[in-house]
Amino acid sequence: TQTHHSIWFEKRKDYSEGLQEDYKIREHIKNYIEKERKKYIEKERISSVSLSVSDVISRIQIDKSMDVVKVIIYMGFSQLLTEDEPTKTKIKELQVSLKKDIHFIQNRKLNLAVRKMQNPYGDPTILGEFIAHQLKNRVSFRKVMKQAVKLVEKAYKKGIQVQIAGCIGGKAQEMARVEWLRKGRVPLQTVTAKIDFGSTQVLTIHGVLGIKVWIF
Repeated sequence: TQTHHSIWFEKRKDYSEGLQEDYKIREHIKNYIEKERKKYIEKERISSVSLSVSDVISRIQIDKSMDVVKVIIYMGFSQLLTEDEPTKTKIKELQVSLKKDIHFIQNRKLNLAVRKMQNPYGDPTILGEFIAHQLKNRVSFRKVMKQAVKLVEKAYKKGIQVQIAGCIGGKAQEMARVEWLRKGRVPLQTVTAKIDFGSTQVLTIHGVLGIKVWIF
C-alpha cells in the first residue's frame, strides 16, 4: 500500500477549497525552487548540466489539522533547501512567502520541512528529470535509457521500464515514435504490485519529448 500525498479531512462544501489550497501550495514551492535555482546558476556561474537532478522535488506531502499545516518536501539532491546553515534561511524565506501568498493558511501555523531521500535514483520523478536533462544535451536516447537502468539497479529495485516518445532520432524530418526499455519485473497488470510512476517532458531543438518511468 502507498500513503496519500495529502492527509486531511474537510466537509463536503469545503472540499474543493482544500484541493485548491493544496494545488497552490505545491505550485508556489515548485516556482520558488525553480527561481532560486536559476539565481544560483547565475551567481556561481556554473552549467545547468552539473545541476541536472539537483533540487528536483520527488513529492510534497501536506498534512493539515485544525490549526496546523505541515508541509514536507521530499528531495533527492538539495543544495538550496537544507536543514544546515546558512541555507536554512532559504527554508524560512519559503515559509514566509508561502504563508503570505496563500491566504487560506494565514490563520493557521505553518510547519515546513525538507526530507532527503535515501535512494534518489530509485524515485521515478528524479530519474525522469535525469533522463530529460541528458536528452536536452543531445545524449543518445539509447545510452540514456541504459544509464537509467544501471542507476535503478544500484538502488536495489526489482525492475524498471523507461519510455520516450517524440522525434528522438535527432533529425528534423523524422516521424515521432515511441521507444522503450525494460529490465527486470514490471507487473503493470497486477493491482497489488507497488509500482512507482513518474512522467515529465523536455523541449529539444526538434520538439517536445515525453518521458515515462515505471519502477517496481
